[in-house]
Amino acid sequence: MAIQLSAAVRQNLSALQSTADMLGKTQNRLSTGLKVNSALDNPGSFFTSQALNSRASDLSSLLDDQGQAVQTLKAADEGIQAITKLAEAAKGKANQALQSSSTADRRKFAGEYNELLNQIETLAKDSGYSGKNLLAGSGNDLSVVFNESGSSKSTVSAVDFTDSSSALGLSDLTIGTSGTVATTETALMAGKEGTTDKLEIKVGGVLKGTLDYGSDASASDIVAGINAIDGITASSDGTNVSITSESGQVSIDDTVTTSSDLGTIASTNFTAGSFDSDSSINATLSSLTDALGTLRSQASTFGTNLTVVENRQNFTKSMINTLQEGAGKLTLADSNQEGANLLALQTRQSLASTSLSFASQADQNVLRLL
Repeated sequence: MAIQLSAAVRQNLSALQSTADMLGKTQNRLSTGLKVNSALDNPGSFFTSQALNSRASDLSSLLDDQGQAVQTLKAADEGIQAITKLAEAAKGKANQALQSSSTADRRKFAGEYNELLNQIETLAKDSGYSGKNLLAGSGNDLSVVFNESGSSKSTVSAVDFTDSSSALGLSDLTIGTSGTVATTETALMAGKEGTTDKLEIKVGGVLKGTLDYGSDASASDIVAGINAIDGITASSDGTNVSITSESGQVSIDDTVTTSSDLGTIASTNFTAGSFDSDSSINATLSSLTDALGTLRSQASTFGTNLTVVENRQNFTKSMINTLQEGAGKLTLADSNQEGANLLALQTRQSLASTSLSFASQADQNVLRLL
């Protein structure tokens, strides 16, 4: 048997059910913070919001790579700045050598110059970040992706400063070796031939001095005489004699040739140093000027690349915020509005319940008449 409800009761019951349904939706929006929880709520807003959030998620995954690229570029830039300081120090050594008239000092500066070049190459090798070194050449190019499809990206080409001669045109210098003749006082004295014999001292085949090599000359006299010649150093420990020239192969020979002739004694170990002459020092200074220009130009290039990547990183962050904000506008609930709606619906529900009670009382009055 079907239960029959009066029109008033049925109308109030329908209103109460509708209010309860809206109250449930409002409570769900407040608990989740979303006004669109599924495609059933609003298909257009739901799927558009999903697409925006998906793109934001894809861009977020690129931010880490962009951040690492920034650090790699910073490491390379710091490396170049340090290499530039070393190159400037090497230029200072060349200038010191140019201002010195001492071959020994110039060769000392050449050795210090070579050590600075070694430090430049070592520093370049140590300028990597997370397995990528933009100063180590081949295989270290840096590719940075800026969008989710990979169609927007930037490639930073690596340079090779681990070999200063190829990239910077700075080669190690020849420090230089003095020409040295070694003999004995006995051998030196055995070659004397009468009072007219002379001892000739040559450097690089050029006569530098002539000494009295007669019968009255002692070994100490001869050594002292050789030592007095400009650019030549001679010494004796009483047995062995050493004669040295910093500017070329040195040789000694006497002028009288007989069976007891001294014969030519010549050095074979002389090597000219790269800083021995002003012209070679000036050539090195020119190479250093070019190298510093290369370093500063490369530093500028890396600086531009760094600016580009940092700007794109900031743009990506802003775009992610924009996408998420747009998605939120489609799906997020207004907590203030939903709170007000909840209060209104609760009031409506209370009134509907009261109205239903009044409608039921009309039917109950029939019973009182029976």
